[in-house]
Amino acid sequence: MTGLSQDYEGEYPIVVEGLRNAFGEHVIHEDLSLRVRKGEVLGVVGGSGTGKSVLMRSIIGLQPPRAGRIEVLGRDMMEPGDSEGIDIRSRWGVLFQGGALFSTLTVGENVEVPLKQFYPELSNELRSEIARFKVRLSGLPEEAAFKYPSELSGGMKKRAGLARALALDPELLFLDEPTAGLDPIGAAAFDSLTRELKETLGLTVFLITHDLDTLYAICDRVAVLADKQVIAVGTIPELLALDHPWIQEYFNGPRGRAALAAKGDPDVEEAMDSTGKTGA
Repeated sequence: MTGLSQDYEGEYPIVVEGLRNAFGEHVIHEDLSLRVRKGEVLGVVGGSGTGKSVLMRSIIGLQPPRAGRIEVLGRDMMEPGDSEGIDIRSRWGVLFQGGALFSTLTVGENVEVPLKQFYPELSNELRSEIARFKVRLSGLPEEAAFKYPSELSGGMKKRAGLARALALDPELLFLDEPTAGLDPIGAAAFDSLTRELKETLGLTVFLITHDLDTLYAICDRVAVLADKQVIAVGTIPELLALDHPWIQEYFNGPRGRAALAAKGDPDVEEAMDSTGKTGA
């Protein structure tokens, strides 16, 4: 498993510079740059079609960009023929939308998949024990390890996917819309779990979301995708000081003010008031 000697010591475990992504003639990102700080929960927001998931997939090597530089944990991900490329994938975990569980495997067997891939020398007994521990770590009862995805609720599937993402003791955790489709209570519980795991395990979290409650509850900073780039990165009060129309509509609209009311953050309230918006 990942040892302390392997932990990334730099300030920015994820660095993206000059990224260009396109599908045919349709350009998704043009000259996009972003730096993720070690130990933070970075929320990534943007309108539909701005390429939030495409950005994540580029960072983890599933979507080769047309141009640019991507560095993860000090490794140049654009370097061809990197003999250590497989190893670095063991240092992050990914929760895809909907959990992306293998339907023919139990939850425990799903969690064992990355263990088999990167640590084939582990015994069946040890893999099973690790899987059950990760299931409990995700907030599920241990007996959930023996259930199939079809036997789980939507919230339980999310947690099962999270357990698999945590299987290798990652340094980085990528979450793609983790609270989508959950009721408010389930979403809040998942947010709390994410923050707790970040603090106890020392994770850096790259979090794609549309959920304003999540942004207020657990994100240290927020990156905004628009106009094919990351147009701003900062705390919510810092973003509210900007006059970009999408930022103002998103954070200062009725849903943004409802999320603020639930959070009760005086710094954000002051930033909202300074914009002269009423939310009416």
